[in-house]
Amino acid sequence: MEFVSVRNGPTDLNVAVAGDGPLIICVHGWPELWYSWRHQIEHFSTRGYTVAALDVRGYGGSSKSHDIAAYTMRNLTADVAAVSDQLGSGAAILFGHDWGAPIVWNTALLHPNKVAAVAGLSVPYLPRGDASFVDMAKLLYAGRFFYQTYFQDEGPAEAELEADVTSALRKIYFALSGDAELNKWIEPKPPNARLLDGLIDPHPFPAWMSEQDLQVYIEAFRAGGFRGPLNRYRAQNIDFTESAALAGQSVTQPSFFIGGERDAVRSFVPGMDLYAHPGMACTDFRGAVILPGIGHWVQQEAPAETNAALAKFLEQL
Repeated sequence: MEFVSVRNGPTDLNVAVAGDGPLIICVHGWPELWYSWRHQIEHFSTRGYTVAALDVRGYGGSSKSHDIAAYTMRNLTADVAAVSDQLGSGAAILFGHDWGAPIVWNTALLHPNKVAAVAGLSVPYLPRGDASFVDMAKLLYAGRFFYQTYFQDEGPAEAELEADVTSALRKIYFALSGDAELNKWIEPKPPNARLLDGLIDPHPFPAWMSEQDLQVYIEAFRAGGFRGPLNRYRAQNIDFTESAALAGQSVTQPSFFIGGERDAVRSFVPGMDLYAHPGMACTDFRGAVILPGIGHWVQQEAPAETNAALAKFLEQL
């Protein structure tokens, strides 16, 4: 594996690359790194693919603009397109997890000629609705805490998370994992609560993430902070304005979904299972796999099962 730098305008992207063959681009979510795809890089780079896993802007070795507007979906999808242009010779296959999933879904819409196929992990494709998700969340979670509304104010979340990066990351990763109490991430808390209030720091941490793995993330967030990653949440209202032309559009490329049975994301809209119909807005949907007992970090909690599901999808292309 080697690291290359891909430039998109003023933004430099740190990209881990391994293997030779058709290009797979892996896009991580919050609060993660290229390293979240370590198991997929190893697996697919030895099976005839070039695998490129980037640090999304704001993270790790990539540029970290202070401005919220730098983190719009249009800018993030343009970053993926730039990686495809520099490292590939044609349309790329995209894997995205957490925020990386909306990024790859929207790359398929905004840069269709650069995307051969797309797999979303943990977040299914949802077309643009009548309001931004953060505005809907204010109504859905009225009178109680919800992390995305807490993130909207600049400063408080950064201060809380950066005060003790090690404890913060351990609590976040555990709370959203299949090892935690179901839906611990969205348990009711008063509206003036903080993110980490009530979350557990397990000792030892579950075996799917070693202390050495955790240290990779800890060092990156100690060095780079949380403002860039949090700005992605703050850019959602800009996204809503900029995406009017995408309203109701379907993903037309071959597509696939993987989710964890115990992922809190599936319960983000009270009374609704967001994983019930993950291909409803995809015109060439090749199926979904829901991994039993697994939480949000599917490709890290269950690497073998995730790789097998992704391999089956690739075999259909």
